[in-house]
Amino acid sequence: MRLVLIIVALVVLSGLVLVQYNQVEGASNEISANVQEANVEAYGSEGFAKADKVVEFEFPADHGPHPDFQTEWWYYTGNLSDADGNRYGYQFTIFRRAIVPGEPERASEWATRQIYFAHFTVTDATGETFEAHERFSRAAAGLAGAQGLPTYHVWLDDWEAREIESGQVRLQASDGDIGIDLILAQTKPAALQGDHGLSAKSDEVGNASYYYSLTNNTTTGTITTPRGTFAVTGNTWMDREWSTSILGKEAEGWDWFSLQLDDNREVMFYFIRRQDGSFDPVSAGIIVNPDGSTDYLTLADVEMTALDTWTSPHTEATYPAEWQFAVPQAGIDLHITPLLNDQELNVSFDYWEGAVQIEGSQSGYGYIELTGYVGSMQGRM
Repeated sequence: MRLVLIIVALVVLSGLVLVQYNQVEGASNEISANVQEANVEAYGSEGFAKADKVVEFEFPADHGPHPDFQTEWWYYTGNLSDADGNRYGYQFTIFRRAIVPGEPERASEWATRQIYFAHFTVTDATGETFEAHERFSRAAAGLAGAQGLPTYHVWLDDWEAREIESGQVRLQASDGDIGIDLILAQTKPAALQGDHGLSAKSDEVGNASYYYSLTNNTTTGTITTPRGTFAVTGNTWMDREWSTSILGKEAEGWDWFSLQLDDNREVMFYFIRRQDGSFDPVSAGIIVNPDGSTDYLTLADVEMTALDTWTSPHTEATYPAEWQFAVPQAGIDLHITPLLNDQELNVSFDYWEGAVQIEGSQSGYGYIELTGYVGSMQGRM
């Protein structure tokens, strides 16, 4: 995320960044995103591990990188408020993308076969502003990287998530008029998505990811917007996913929902949209109960209707902008609206990811990610 499939991201990248790992020796830590997608895809996915069976997760080691797989991300989204009740949202995501398998053949500290990139956004509902920033770097010379042991740490330049004590992580990022300095305290165990953490993206073997979520992290700290810096409290959702896979041949994109309800339950569901307008049957999700146990959701368990649309002035893409979302068997029937309609990221690829408010059978806040509305995501995950 996300999209759960959050994929999203991933997506991302494949085609937007290319670094010849055996060339750049150290003159710059800037990586151009203006490259031909065909060059990246020429490397393919041969030689990388695939998510093709259920495995045992190990914490905290699995908070760290999985270089045998081609892509992974650390995905934070949060909803916050200040003492006056003003609402804010943020997204902080670091992605890792391998260019080719294995370790560099050169001994230089600049040698790498791993690219890191990050997206950072802040939504200020009262100020009616949304800003998004993006960075790229190589996993060399300490510029970017990740570790799970001895303590969790993932970073790109001075954007970072760092464990400060067991169960607590500090997020720090700033760029231009926006910034965050937040402490997250985990309140529930990791929730395994899909089949014990194996999350299918199509019906083809290996088109899957290893995926878990930390769905409830109490959050305190400060957030900076063009209006100033504010002390805030709230909650954050964190997704971890790694894979070497693509979406199915008929996939156009996905709609990913992460919802934190006032009855201390969380809901995640991703709808993979096909080119014919239907949802792929592998679309799935979970409910995380107050005690941390999970209930698996299939497409048949969920009802989702888009009630309104918003057309971006930046890309002219039309996105859904209001939803009715229900899980009848769980007593959930929700009306969902964005804090702001314009929460579209115009970075190396365009997608909508924004903070939303929830009313209905339960109230709360969440995040929704929408991809494939500005060109198809097909083939990039």
